[in-house]
Amino acid sequence: MTRTLVPLLLAIVGLGLIAPDLAEAKKPNIIYILADDLGIGDLGCYGQVKFETPNIDRLATEGMKFTDHYSGSTVCAPTRSVLMTGLHTGHTPVRGNAEVRPVGQEPLPGDTVTLPELLQEAGYVTGAFGKWGLGYPGSEGDPIKQGFDVFYGYNCQRNAHTYYPTWMYHNEKKIELDGKTYSHDLIMDQALKFIRDNHDKPFFCYLPIAIPHAAMHVPEEYVAPYRQKFSEFENKVGKYAGPPVKNPIAAFAGMCTKMDEDVGRVMHLVNELGLDDNTIVMFTSDNGAHQEGGHDPKFFNSNGPYRGHKRDLTDGGIRTPFLVRWPGHVQPGSESDLISAHWDVLPTLCQLAGAEVPAGLDGISMVPTLSGEGDQPQHDYLYWEFFERGGRRAVRMGKWKAVQNDMTSDPDAPIALYDIEKDVEENVDLSAQHPQLIAKVREIFDEAHVENDRFKFKFERK
Repeated sequence: MTRTLVPLLLAIVGLGLIAPDLAEAKKPNIIYILADDLGIGDLGCYGQVKFETPNIDRLATEGMKFTDHYSGSTVCAPTRSVLMTGLHTGHTPVRGNAEVRPVGQEPLPGDTVTLPELLQEAGYVTGAFGKWGLGYPGSEGDPIKQGFDVFYGYNCQRNAHTYYPTWMYHNEKKIELDGKTYSHDLIMDQALKFIRDNHDKPFFCYLPIAIPHAAMHVPEEYVAPYRQKFSEFENKVGKYAGPPVKNPIAAFAGMCTKMDEDVGRVMHLVNELGLDDNTIVMFTSDNGAHQEGGHDPKFFNSNGPYRGHKRDLTDGGIRTPFLVRWPGHVQPGSESDLISAHWDVLPTLCQLAGAEVPAGLDGISMVPTLSGEGDQPQHDYLYWEFFERGGRRAVRMGKWKAVQNDMTSDPDAPIALYDIEKDVEENVDLSAQHPQLIAKVREIFDEAHVENDRFKFKFERK
């Protein structure tokens, strides 16, 4: 397979079959922002009314908003594994938040083919800034060993439970901190430096920020405007890790304001460097809204009309915002109901970057939808599996959504079936009326799941 698109185009130019200016087009820069535990309803462009997110909303007004986009998983590490590999949780190597002591999580295997590796081969400089969670420092899953030229942030996602840590990692070096410095600021400063330092070459900036995960930590200047607005919660205290937070409701709004401000800083820098028309900015979340650290997703309507939260496989746990801005290429103010998921990101970005698209992926390229040209491939189904809380599996196929809970000891546990075009809250179980669809779902469960020695349902036998 051709390793990059540009050499192929140059060869075609030599045959006189394509104009030289197209062949010499610059590879687009890529900025992929992954918020942590942000519900789809936590953005103004998806209906949030209790605080504003004007910079993120600009991605929608100046680009495309997806309404049927899903996360790779319902918790942190497996979603990140899905993004890096283009494989859903039935196939991706890391399928759960498996901890390694004293520091880190289950590592990606050394032979994993990852998105940053593919982009490196296509001529990109690659940087990751934020929360990694796919391998302890020095392991084969370390971000520097998985295709990133630069890494700064939380190698261990447990360490990201506080925004005032005593250490983080810069590449493979542990950086000691005073426990009083807001980590998100350090992460954003390093990301902006990476963009500035590499503005004259194609770059991939992966920004898996920790906001608004876990502890409701944010500098007081961002909380103060909301204290009076949400004064009825002033006596409430949120605690997760690090210092406790008075009025975590106000703090959550302040965190999202801080996050939005920093997305604005990224966009401003891209414009300042003259990169606007050649930079793709994508924004999403790693799963649905959480219920931790004093956050009240019901108060904020964080998951919009969808039922469930982080760790659920109903849409409240896995339906995510997805915004794409690329001036001159993606139609401003456009909207797509393409049924898509995080495992589609790798083939999409590889196609746009002229990088090799590996065989055997679960993802499909969304380029036809983004460009408005050509026929958009469709998924036969989307699949998730989750190994906590009794074991859970889910399938989305067209308008149908199937969810099976409490199945680690019984693969034949009942499966609920919902028509989510009519029943977005997944309240009305139609499984009894559609036995043929339930039989099809069980076939998909068998087809989509490949055994993994580290992540096993209890009924599996080698």
